[in-house]
Amino acid sequence: MNKNIQSLSDLIIKKLDEIYDPEIPVSIYELGLIYDVRINKSHDVEIIMTLTSPSCPVAESLPEEVKEKIKKIKGVGSVKVEITFEPPWEKSMMSEEAKLELGFL
Repeated sequence: MNKNIQSLSDLIIKKLDEIYDPEIPVSIYELGLIYDVRINKSHDVEIIMTLTSPSCPVAESLPEEVKEKIKKIKGVGSVKVEITFEPPWEKSMMSEEAKLELGFL
């Protein structure tokens, strides 16, 4: 990965770490809801993410929030957010920090 894409990737991850699941006081990044962040040479971004459940009340708004916040990062081209439930999210996908924050450790 070239230096520009790496620094853009770092900025994207930092921004994702500022977006919180409204029902759980932990960022979507620390929760493990972000499965992949892809950046092409034109700096177009594709984010593959999931939700804690298919019936999540923010199924419509959370992906849109992610898209809007990532689009605001200087240097980002287009942004596509794709929701997947494969594999389904589970507590083991959370970071150690998130597990500690939620009392799972």
